[in-house]
Parts: sequence; C-alpha cells; structure tokens
Amino acid sequence: MPDSPARPRVGFIGTGLIGTPMVQRLLECGLSVTVWNRTPDKAAPLVRDGASLAESPRALAESCDIVCLCLTNTAAVHEVVFGAQGIDAVLRVGQLVIDLSSIAPDATREMAERLASACGARWIDSPVSGGLPLARAGRLIVFAGGDADDIARAAPVFEALAQRVTHMGGHGAGQLAKSCNQMIVACNLVTIAEMLAFASQSGIDATRLPGALAGGFADSLPLQIFGSRMAAGVDSPRIGGLATFRKDIDQVVRLAGECGAYAPMATRASEVMLEASRTESIGADPDVSRMVRLFLERAAGNAEGGAS
Repeated sequence: MPDSPARPRVGFIGTGLIGTPMVQRLLECGLSVTVWNRTPDKAAPLVRDGASLAESPRALAESCDIVCLCLTNTAAVHEVVFGAQGIDAVLRVGQLVIDLSSIAPDATREMAERLASACGARWIDSPVSGGLPLARAGRLIVFAGGDADDIARAAPVFEALAQRVTHMGGHGAGQLAKSCNQMIVACNLVTIAEMLAFASQSGIDATRLPGALAGGFADSLPLQIFGSRMAAGVDSPRIGGLATFRKDIDQVVRLAGECGAYAPMATRASEVMLEASRTESIGADPDVSRMVRLFLERAAGNAEGGAS
C-alpha cells in the first residue's frame, strides 16, 4: 500500500556528515526513506537502520514523493539535478525537491525556475543551521525559500528535522538567510580561535574559558562546541569542516561585492580561513577546531622574533 499524502515517501541524496543524522531522524519519526550517496559505503549504516538504497539518483526520484538533497556545494547540486544522469528527467509535476544544502542563492533561483519549466517539479531551498548536535536531536533551524504551499507540504520532513522553519521569501531567500547566518558563525569562529590563543599566551587556562563565559554576552553554540575543542586541542572526530565554512564565507564576500554591501569582518574572516587552510600543520580539510593552531603558531613566531 503506498504511503498517504501525510506520510510521503522520502528520498535523500547525500548521506555525509550532516545528511546521515538527518536520515536517522526521518527513520526515527517513522518515515519511509530511500537513500543514495556517491560513495555507497557511507549509506550502508542507514540501510541497516531501515532505509532503502537506490541504485541511482534517478531511481530514487522515481520511487519517492519528496526528494531531499544534502550536498557539498552548488556544482554538486546542479550535477545531481541537471547533469547527464540528472533527476530532472524523471521528476513529476508537483513533486517536491527540498535542497538542504548550503549553496549560492542566485544559482538556486535559476535551478528552481529551470526545474519548474522543464518538468513542473517544485523547489524549496532549505539550508539548515545547528550542526551535528541539533541534527541528531531533530532540532535544526531551517531557512526556507520558495512557495508557502510547497513549504506546508514539506511539513512531515521539517517536523522530523527542525525545531523551527522560517519562510524567508521566494526561491533563493533561504540561501541568503543562511549566508547571513554564516557571516556571524565564521566571524565568531575566527574570534574564538584568536581569543583562546591569546588566553594561552597570556598565561591563563584556556580550557576553563568556555565554561566561564557560558551564559554571558560572549557565549554562543560555537564557543561551547568548537571553542571547547580548540582549547583542549581536540579536533577528532570531525564535526565541522574548515573547507565548508570557507566555502560559505567566500560566497558571502562574493555576494556582498555584487550588491554593494560593506562587509569588512566577513572579508577578514575569509582571509583568515584561507590562511589557515594553507597552514601545513592544519592539514587538508580538517575540522574547523584545528584553526586555533594558526593563531598559536603565529604567536610563537612573534615571540621568537621578539627574542631575537
């Protein structure tokens, strides 16, 4: 017996760091979920949890009512939807595509319009905030762009994944809201790393600071999650890739330039994250917690220069 409209069949493409706990939440809430991932091994644990595995994105889209995407960047989303084996060839009129990825708002608008024109499928850009802890708890924040009726139809998915969904406007508005979110997060992470390195150089126990600052004006989720890891020198398991934050803040800088916004802090955060990504001891695509090494190494270099 097919699922009722209130219990849609959900397809989920992209079972990486943040996609995996999302799928687990959908399964825990009793939804029928089919998954596909470019690296099949990453989807294997979800199959053991009760998900079905599709042989291709097209096979997934044909078997589901709602297709969720949680992919690395704009190019990856475009390839899955419109590439040589794109799902646009099999999507049906009115079928929902929920893009949970964080990608470019201008490209989002273009893809939503192209999909509607090509096959009549509906697009919701729905980037999320909250990271792994809130994803596991089904307490993510969703910034939604698209038609209000489509967002209402996506309620079974959003109810499983999110504590709040805010309709920000038309296509691309959700992605723009996520860019605003990432301006604060990226600048915060850079400042946290700088602060903890300063504390260490000043001679106090940096590991006590996240707890000491908790509940005050300087507190934040990034401080408690990533700051605690930075202070303790912990960067494994990876819970937030430096490359992902770099991608998002670089996009903010581009968008600010295009619309004439003055964004000196975002620009500086982008520069610092680029510098960190090029620092040999930090390594290739590490957890963002490792960024504190940049500040510690630069401080050590300054001290040696002063001593000479």
